[in-house]
Amino acid sequence: MSPIRAARCPRSEPEAEGDPRQLQAPLADAAVHLSVEPSIVNLMVQYITTPDRAFAALADPTRRAVLERLGSGSATISELAEPFSMSLTGMKKHVHLLEEAQFVTTEKVGRVRRCRLAPYAFEGISTWLQRLDRFARVVERTKGD
Repeated sequence: MSPIRAARCPRSEPEAEGDPRQLQAPLADAAVHLSVEPSIVNLMVQYITTPDRAFAALADPTRRAVLERLGSGSATISELAEPFSMSLTGMKKHVHLLEEAQFVTTEKVGRVRRCRLAPYAFEGISTWLQRLDRFARVVERTKGD
């Protein structure tokens, strides 16, 4: 049975059970009712906050190395990919994630894409980094207890 026939709409329900012709809604009628049903959207999964993106970007050693390299100046995608023997497509994916985390900005100059650290790149996560630092101090103080 096709999914459209299996879907039941309030208007397509039979008045009296037993008449098989009334159990199947017309195709157009069923399609209209299927598109009206509300969908469930998980906003937590689809809209990641900036600190979450930042820490996800920092979780990868390649992206951390790219950030360290960009700390000494701008570089092209090719220059960033070379030490890793990585394809340009692979490096572009890493750079894209760093852009989404607001660590890196890119600019196309002719046929080359140049990358640089974003101004105030770590400002968005500095509060979290300070919390981690305080947590580390508490852990150090309580090690002997």
